[in-house]
Amino acid sequence: MVTAQLAPIATGFKIDKVPVTLLGFTIPALTFALSVNNLMNGIGRPLFGWISDVIGRESTLFVTFLVEGFAVLALARYGSNPVSFVIVAALTFLVWGDIYSIFPALTSDHFGKKYASTNYALLYTAKGCAALFVPLGSKIASMTGSWFTTLVVAALADVVAAFLMIGIVRPLRLREVRRREATALAPAD
Repeated sequence: MVTAQLAPIATGFKIDKVPVTLLGFTIPALTFALSVNNLMNGIGRPLFGWISDVIGRESTLFVTFLVEGFAVLALARYGSNPVSFVIVAALTFLVWGDIYSIFPALTSDHFGKKYASTNYALLYTAKGCAALFVPLGSKIASMTGSWFTTLVVAALADVVAAFLMIGIVRPLRLREVRRREATALAPAD
């Protein structure tokens, strides 16, 4: 939602064209945010893929979803400050890109490699269906006159997703791993 609505959010905060100076560059807030966001998204994908290899997929997703939830809440609260807008949007995009490196691996971890492409396609289709909520965010912003409520709802969805990762997804995978190990150790008839 933040990706598709970053320009309207910046416009809603009335900071889209306000010059921001960071790291020796002075650029309008929206342009600065969009530029830095691409960089942060590019850094986040391999970074969190590597982290997930070290601490586990679900644990990494828990952390990144939680950080994104708090970043989106910070965007709701501090987004009207142009410098804060650029920095918080960058943090959001840093952790947002993790799904593109972790979801394919997580899908193979859960369902095996035999149908990895098919399973990931289904997962990615679900992500695409979730994009149908983007117009709903615009509608809420239009009805309330600000992006605050929309951003709070998005942040809460991130926090819920974080806890689903460790409360439901990880236990399901661990149960499946134990089942596979038990099957492999069972004597052949």
